Amino acid sequence: MEELCPRFEKAMQLLSTRWVGLILFELLKGTKRFSHMEADLPISGRLLSDRLKMLEKEGIVKRNIYSEFPVRIEYSLSDKGKALEPIIREIQHWADGYVTQDEINQQDVQ
Repeated sequence: MEELCPRFEKAMQLLSTRWVGLILFELLKGTKRFSHMEADLPISGRLLSDRLKMLEKEGIVKRNIYSEFPVRIEYSLSDKGKALEPIIREIQHWADGYVTQDEINQQDVQ
């Protein structure tokens, strides 16, 4: 039981890193090219690259490089990343039921 707290804290820290949730949610839809994710998500390419590298280092995201011209790079969830799907879906379900539009608008003002 003593090891639960540090593991739980590590997981929460990872999932609460800004934009990680949206990136994971996007990759739940399937394999994506960097340019498509950059177009679909409201974050800079540099920040997206940083978060993808972090998730790859954690073993949550896989990066596949295809030696074509131009080089094609695709990102997908690893088995470890796919195991997060029920958690992400449950957070979405909870948010749909309990997070109000007023709370979202209040957050945007801060």
